[in-house]
Amino acid sequence: MTVDAKICGVSDRAGIDASVAGGARYVGFVFFPQSPRHVTPSQAAGLSALLPETVVPVALAVDPDDDLVAEIDSQAGVTMFQLHGSETPARVAEIKSRTGKRVMKAIKVSVAADFDAAAAYLDVADMLLFDAKPPPDMANALPGGNAVSFDWTLLAGRDWPLPWMLSGGLDPENVAEAIRVSGASAVDVSSGVESAPGVKDAARIEAFLEAVKHAR
Repeated sequence: MTVDAKICGVSDRAGIDASVAGGARYVGFVFFPQSPRHVTPSQAAGLSALLPETVVPVALAVDPDDDLVAEIDSQAGVTMFQLHGSETPARVAEIKSRTGKRVMKAIKVSVAADFDAAAAYLDVADMLLFDAKPPPDMANALPGGNAVSFDWTLLAGRDWPLPWMLSGGLDPENVAEAIRVSGASAVDVSSGVESAPGVKDAARIEAFLEAVKHAR
């Protein structure tokens, strides 16, 4: 089984180069000012232009308003939106219609019942992303990139009608086990390949992508 990998929160050329060299299928740009990985649409445009056609540039946004959606759509050079907030199915459909781009909807997971939320998006999203829900007492928690994982066995044996991606607390050391346990055919990493918040580490990106290639 070939497993695709997404390196999220890339904000400089070194991160782009390491992601491409290692064989990443997706590269994500974060449009959320509270995040240390935040970039502007114009910054993302310069970075996405460095990607070959085989790599999908993804815009991660959190409950974006129409102006931000339009700005990202027209400037950033992305071909997919990753909606990581509390967007309703109607809003997902609207963003997809407005932009003509594919949309991936993040579902926050802590317990098995949290997967129930995915049902409402099956007819409007192109892909699902299952990310860890941060603990209620976690200080300064972000919508994603918190280095928190959930119980991967909750995904084992589940059959989804949409392609899906596993996220949350993944790193070079645990991603192979996460793939084995969950059955994921795509994985997403952000903080797990950083040397400091928002600073991508080329060696850890390389190690992560190498671990994904050899996962069974």
